[in-house]
Amino acid sequence: MRVRVATALSLTAVTVLALPACSTDTTEAKPSATSSAGAGNPANADQRDSPLSSAALETRLLDESDLGAGYTRKPERPARHDDVTVLGCPALNDLGGDAATGGPLDYHRQAKATFTYTGSSNSEVSEELYSDTADKLSDGTGRIFDAMTGCPEYQVLVGGTAIDMATQEMTAPQLGDEQWSQLLTFSTDRRDTVVKQTAIRDGSVLLIISGSPALVDRHLDKALAKATAAR
Repeated sequence: MRVRVATALSLTAVTVLALPACSTDTTEAKPSATSSAGAGNPANADQRDSPLSSAALETRLLDESDLGAGYTRKPERPARHDDVTVLGCPALNDLGGDAATGGPLDYHRQAKATFTYTGSSNSEVSEELYSDTADKLSDGTGRIFDAMTGCPEYQVLVGGTAIDMATQEMTAPQLGDEQWSQLLTFSTDRRDTVVKQTAIRDGSVLLIISGSPALVDRHLDKALAKATAAR
């Protein structure tokens, strides 16, 4: 199936991600969404379930001061519109090309930041925040992760570049209301790049962290605490 998509992929991985330390964490731990959030307080529960604007999400992204020394935020690249062909995974054909490579999800309220880390061979870590109703976030994210992990191996043609993909479902940390995690291996030009992608839904906010497994694991708790603060 050949589709026309915006390949501003959280997939800097397709091009350079030898992806994602020492960081200074001054963020207080937030109680998990399954604990006291909104308990006995309907006003808090309503606030937690109300979708946030893209502007509000932007303020909840991690920044250099959150991550610590050695991180620099990359400027956003203009969206590219390439032909993407998915071979060997019918479920992903039905979802489109961006889904096949772990790209951005189709929610209007969103914010994104990508950081390079000079302390580990110029690795990168990317954070995406989305907001919508809990049902829409749950359904859309679940369908994409199920489709990707349901196809252990497939191939993606992006423009003139052939990328061999391998996916492996991972055990996600028990945070928020729902969790998904997978390990993606991109193989092109005899070079393998391994990217971990973990998604946490907490009420009406969806957090996705992508990058080297070590950096994803290091910054996940901090990113979730900031993304869901003051709700």
